[in-house]
Amino acid sequence: METVHRTCPLCEAVCGLKITLDDAGRVAEVRGDREDPFSKGFICPKGASLGHLDEDPDRLEAPLVRDGGGWREVSWEEAFAAVERGLSPIPGPSRAIYLGNPNAHTMAGSLYGAPLVRALGTRNVFSASTADQMPKHVSCGLMFGHPLSIPVPDLDRTDYLLMLGANPLESNGSLCTAPDFPGRLKALRGRGGRFVVVDPRRTRTASLADEHVFIRPGTDAYLLAGIAHTLFAEDLVTVTVPAAGLAEVAGALADFPPAACAQACGVDAEVIVRLARELASAPTAAVYGRIGTCTAEFGTLAQWLVDVINVLTGNLDRPGGVMFPRPATERPGRRRPYRTGRWHSRVRGLPEANGELPVATLADEIEGSGEGQVRALITVAGNPVLSAPNGTRLDRVLPGLEFMVSVDPYLNETTRHADVILPPPRILQSGHFDFALLGFAVRNYARYSPAALPLDGRPSEAEILARLAMIASGQGADAEPALLDELILDQMLRAAADSGAGTLPSHDPAELRGLLDGANGPELRLDAMLRLGPYGEWNGGNLSLPELLRHPHGLDLGPLEPRLPGLLSTASGLVELAPAAVLDDLVRLRAGLGRRAPEFVLIGRRHLRSNNSWLHNVGPLVGGSNRCTLQINPADVTRLGLGDKAVVRSAAGELAVPLEPTDSIMPGVVSLPHGWGHDGSAQAVAARNAGFSVNALTDETVVDPLSGNAVFNGVPVVIVCP
Repeated sequence: METVHRTCPLCEAVCGLKITLDDAGRVAEVRGDREDPFSKGFICPKGASLGHLDEDPDRLEAPLVRDGGGWREVSWEEAFAAVERGLSPIPGPSRAIYLGNPNAHTMAGSLYGAPLVRALGTRNVFSASTADQMPKHVSCGLMFGHPLSIPVPDLDRTDYLLMLGANPLESNGSLCTAPDFPGRLKALRGRGGRFVVVDPRRTRTASLADEHVFIRPGTDAYLLAGIAHTLFAEDLVTVTVPAAGLAEVAGALADFPPAACAQACGVDAEVIVRLARELASAPTAAVYGRIGTCTAEFGTLAQWLVDVINVLTGNLDRPGGVMFPRPATERPGRRRPYRTGRWHSRVRGLPEANGELPVATLADEIEGSGEGQVRALITVAGNPVLSAPNGTRLDRVLPGLEFMVSVDPYLNETTRHADVILPPPRILQSGHFDFALLGFAVRNYARYSPAALPLDGRPSEAEILARLAMIASGQGADAEPALLDELILDQMLRAAADSGAGTLPSHDPAELRGLLDGANGPELRLDAMLRLGPYGEWNGGNLSLPELLRHPHGLDLGPLEPRLPGLLSTASGLVELAPAAVLDDLVRLRAGLGRRAPEFVLIGRRHLRSNNSWLHNVGPLVGGSNRCTLQINPADVTRLGLGDKAVVRSAAGELAVPLEPTDSIMPGVVSLPHGWGHDGSAQAVAARNAGFSVNALTDETVVDPLSGNAVFNGVPVVIVCP
């Protein structure tokens, strides 16, 4: 038996794991790592089942190439040659790439996604971000100057937490990296703090709270506008950060008094006023809104209002409020104004945000003929047939591509349309560092997990993506992938040497390169980023890859600290409270004040033992509460005369689904979980528990206009007997 310590890669909580391997390299046991200073032994059912996922017999062990109507296993060299033959004749503007959610959970996905995009020479970049959190990126980009300058609630020190559209007892948190989120919420209440949840469902998180407030799905922006209006009306505003646009915000929100907002969102005006007063009077407070507020028609407005309220109550950049983490690999921020819409999609004219186009228009770009029509697609760790709005349409149009290659361990609902599938190695065969997630951590922390098992002759995920980049850039299937790492390292070290910042041991990039440690490209690049980062030994600290390796349980880098105004990269150098694009969109919000609500609206649902469509082939995680049912209020069942099933119809399609009556959901609201729909899957466990894809009902023509984010929350539906 051998014991290895590793960060769990299955959600955003970055929990430390203690894994016991047998002599054959199989996982014998997984426990929480009690010596991890951040997670302190916490583990959830997903982490405990890591071995089952890592050793899933349905994981592909060799590349597959389409051969007529079937598949043929080939060598890696043959697979890359097939990619070169299929991709090279297609020009950059007719190529597209889709990056799935797991890319944020792997070193390779974080380090090689951008180089691959550049090599493809295309603006047709799509990802799970526009089916999830893009409104937060856009609002923070406009307010603070950078889309990754996202403040997180200082959970361990706050006195009052208002949470909207989030269910961390099921999801473990999102854009708020906090292992043992439930324990942190209990600690908040235990020290006398107050915790309020706003949600159309009485979730497990809501049941833990001091107060649960039901809200009509998709209307969070109205509740938040009513709170902000009250802060101005009752002279409760206390701004403690350098900010511009306060008067403009006050004027723009004058048309959103609590009484009008109450009609729109279904929350009593008295409750709206009370929440505003509680936020203003609490010693410290934080407003946190997540996926339920993002995947809505006013997603960017809701996220903007979250941070406007944090500013107005004096809780931005303040211990116990919302604060900006300082991750160990942070690079200096940009000093040019953030903007979106630098280009637009070809068919629907939807604006770019963060270099991406909305996934809601991917099918349009494949199906719509003419110059620039997407003819080739690369998917990396993504299953958009299940995760994109109206995935049924995407399923129909993918066969029309001239060429498609997927980097994925499974033959799934999306990759079954590929011409070549390139499977990455097992989780335990890869090193792990959370580049993306530690930027949202509620405490500064770093941990590196080296590979626990050898690759046994297969390429790493980093090498797979690097070789794809080499092929896409015209260097051919035989080009050495390590050249890409050396090019990136040279650019990074030259920029550092030219800046003259830090305490570099040399200003010669070649000498700096010789000082780096690492067994492969990802480790070398991580070492450079750590040394150049805010705690790095080339920046006055002592952090490096060797230092992290000496601390296999991770390093506590301290509590969050105030960072303004130095973090800001807006043109003014101030927090921009009133971006023009946001104020313009308030016209749309104002127009909806008198709108009649649909009889029924559909929302999604999180499961503790699931993560999108990733984990439905893991036997121990399927069953129990992890079921694909339509939750509905019993009063609606009785009123409509429903039995144990119902037909749900929307503008996009219809499904006949089993019902789960529960008084935990508001009347007029139904909930179907995300990521299911595995009928006919090559994954045995998933096929036996197929469920239904909620994205057969979501409408790809409806997006949040500022971010292009898909609208999954508050979808109008009709419920009838089957």
